[in-house]
Amino acid sequence: MPFHLSRRRFLEASALTFGSQLLGQVPGDRPRQDAAVKVLNPRARVPVSIIIDDSTCLVNLNKFAIPQFAVANPGRYDHYPWKSWPDEIPDSFVRKFADWATENGVKGKYSIVPFPACVGRLDREIPGWSQRELQDSIKLVRERLMPNWDIHPEMVTHTRIIDTKTGHPYPEISPCFMENWDWCNGRSADEIADYMSYALTILKNIGLPCEGITTPGGFGSKARPQLAQATFESCRSVFKAEIPHYFRDLYDKGGQSVAPIVQNASGLDSDDPHCVVHVLGCTGDWSGGWDCVTPKGADAFITADGKSGRMVEVIQRGEPAIIVCHWTGIYWNGLEIGFEIFREVVKRLHATFDHLHWMKLSEIARYWAAKELTRIEFDTAKRAVTLMAPFACEEFTLAVPATVGVPESLTEVDSRLKLKPGMWCREKDATLLCFKMVKGVSTINFKA
Repeated sequence: MPFHLSRRRFLEASALTFGSQLLGQVPGDRPRQDAAVKVLNPRARVPVSIIIDDSTCLVNLNKFAIPQFAVANPGRYDHYPWKSWPDEIPDSFVRKFADWATENGVKGKYSIVPFPACVGRLDREIPGWSQRELQDSIKLVRERLMPNWDIHPEMVTHTRIIDTKTGHPYPEISPCFMENWDWCNGRSADEIADYMSYALTILKNIGLPCEGITTPGGFGSKARPQLAQATFESCRSVFKAEIPHYFRDLYDKGGQSVAPIVQNASGLDSDDPHCVVHVLGCTGDWSGGWDCVTPKGADAFITADGKSGRMVEVIQRGEPAIIVCHWTGIYWNGLEIGFEIFREVVKRLHATFDHLHWMKLSEIARYWAAKELTRIEFDTAKRAVTLMAPFACEEFTLAVPATVGVPESLTEVDSRLKLKPGMWCREKDATLLCFKMVKGVSTINFKA
């Protein structure tokens, strides 16, 4: 299904991509929003989340990936003792992690690589494990992780490119035929979408629905407009996702915004609005890495006194603070080094801040799409705010001038920390509203 995006605009963006990685972003349409009304973060809190890469069922992905990387890049990976690493990251550890995350309200994204390092396809068999073990592992992800974690394919294998017509890896093992490197260069959105759809279909076959995609390594880094369009086309085609999203980039230092980027917006007044959201991480992998290196530790995210660290910087400026890590480093060959770091990081975050809001990437993507693409009109004479929303949003939160009066049909609370859908609170110069915004036209009326 194509975007409602002119071919000329798409080609102009494609040409710019090779000059700057950010120039490949195509915002698309934007509606008018009255300057007197400000869209706040959901529930006037700061979204936080964790992105977990390189995860799958049973297979310790990078134990099997490194020898394939080594063939594609001779000499670069010779120092890794991968033969000594365990074949499996056991389901007992998945259960342990899921229990901790649920108890602490932690949410995020968890990759399921569909054909991990070419070991086997999750919808068929994984040599070395029984069918019962594989089915139990998939069921564990579905029942224990999916309520609080988005599932993404991290392309197909995270190593070699698969010929989608044969289901086999291409015979050439080089950067041009590895997912992590150069395969996307010069390819069309349709070609990339076909490849993504192959990955998504494997997960559909095992009952793991997806609204988004994670790119392995440098996948798509030099084909950014095509990557965004391919994400939209594949997630819409396979899962009918209303707001497809993807994770490709992170900024682990500096003042560069890490807010989600809403791209290729079109058809906002139609019954079938389109957009895709690029969700950004804000940290490096400082908890053990994909390759089980010595980690920087919890202080890189947040110090024990809660006064510094990358998460503190981003939270203080009010942007979504999304940690990036790898499942192989969380498990760390059974030593659980990364997991211990995350427990400490979350403990410190909760001790330092009282206004965090743990969210899945799909929830963050939906909120940002609603935030940027909803037309907002403010009629001071009629004391009314009218919203024309292309997408529904559960916790839409606005600040309006306090002089407009009291919102009808909402319940007052005495603090922004108590805001939930259906509630409002007073502040010095503004009235804050939180409500379930429906798709289409709705009006909030105020009384003096």
